Amino acid sequence: MNELFSTLFGLDSLLVGTIVPFLFVLTVVVFVHEMGHYLVGRWCGIGVKAFSIGFGPEIFGFNDRHGTRWKLSAIPLGGYVKFVGDMNVTSTPDAEEAEKLTPAERHVAFHTQPVWKRAATVVAGPLFNFLLTIAVLATFFMTYGRVVSEPMIAEVQAGSPAEIAGFMPGDRFVSVNGSPVRTFADVQYHVSGRAGDPLVFVLLRDGKEVELTATPKVTEQKDAAGNTFRIGVIGVVNNNEVGQFRVIEYSVPGAVAEAVNETGRIIARTGQFLKRFAVGREDKCQLGGPIKIADMAGKAAKLGFERLVELIALLSVGIGFLNLLPIPPLDGGHLVFYGIEAVIRRPVSERMMEAVYRTGMILVLAFMAFVFWNDLFGC
Repeated sequence: MNELFSTLFGLDSLLVGTIVPFLFVLTVVVFVHEMGHYLVGRWCGIGVKAFSIGFGPEIFGFNDRHGTRWKLSAIPLGGYVKFVGDMNVTSTPDAEEAEKLTPAERHVAFHTQPVWKRAATVVAGPLFNFLLTIAVLATFFMTYGRVVSEPMIAEVQAGSPAEIAGFMPGDRFVSVNGSPVRTFADVQYHVSGRAGDPLVFVLLRDGKEVELTATPKVTEQKDAAGNTFRIGVIGVVNNNEVGQFRVIEYSVPGAVAEAVNETGRIIARTGQFLKRFAVGREDKCQLGGPIKIADMAGKAAKLGFERLVELIALLSVGIGFLNLLPIPPLDGGHLVFYGIEAVIRRPVSERMMEAVYRTGMILVLAFMAFVFWNDLFGC
């Protein structure tokens, strides 16, 4: 009996060790995203019919004094805010339902609002995801500071792209592809996502600048949680002797500024990855779905709550970025329609919107099927 209980409910069990951390991470990210839509929508005077964590049948819920149904639904892989006048959870308009609205409901219906209010409400979801990431990173920077090192080369690995290009121990990085670098981590940032791309490095050697070109090669590495990932490297090593490792301590404003900067770098890196992935230059196994995220959440939880919160920050910025892609029914798709409406000064025709939404939904479902396949069979 004890063995059965341990198997089902022990810290290393599938339920407690993986599923619970996964649901915690996903629920926080989804809740913050949908809360962005909800709060800005309410601020804009838009009526909200439902706020749901999850899809499908309701498990439990309650109505607030504004008439909004707050609920937890059976399929915990997302969430939604349904505004007055919406046809479905993707906030597509419903002409038939609009005709049934009372004058009071029509006044607060989503699709009767000025385009700027609709755009603000939609963009608030991804924006809140970014703010969550900034808040987490800023807290970490204020609490622990940040370990940095000088952008110096202590060792050049034999046979590496750096050796072939002529890098030498004692060289100091000045810039990578025109971007100035201040720390060795800056160099890693510019190199790690550019495997196979020739990069121009400016180095300081014996007081003179030297320009060299090297092409990062792909290598597999593991993080502290044991997750395997593939990055680009040129084969240089930094150590404490030449790198002079130190901890930077941040004030509150400094921590927030650094968190904003780091979030921007993550967003840029995500965009770079997707562009390279679209043209077949990234490994498909680097793209995972719920099963991979659940595995990462389980591994992070074993390392402690802070690692789990760090995963929340990374997932949040990723969810925010993906939702801004200009594909209906994602938030970015809505924003494209609102942009067109603002230019032509009238809403896009319902027939056109329906056709684009259907196409977009097919693309989104195909992407979801792809990452599920990757999770189960592809990698």
